Amino acid sequence: MEYELINNENEHRYEFQIDDVIAKIEYIRSGEKIYLTHTEVPVELEGRGVASSLVKKVLADIQEKGLKLVPLCPFVNAYIRRHPEWEVLVLKE
Repeated sequence: MEYELINNENEHRYEFQIDDVIAKIEYIRSGEKIYLTHTEVPVELEGRGVASSLVKKVLADIQEKGLKLVPLCPFVNAYIRRHPEWEVLVLKE
């Protein structure tokens, strides 16, 4: 299933609005750095690949904007470990 990625800048989160619920990744933006801090998928959407799809689209958006990623969220970290092609986005300090 394809979902539309929404960058809700007022709430500092990326979202999928699915039915009446929101799957989200919260972030902190500081200059050219973006810190992904928390991924949350409502119980009724679990097991449908929503979180992985959300992370993939968020990473693509970060790449398109030329930002450097600091993945503080454990789910995002695990996703990048499983998909090492995204490691190029991670800030090396």
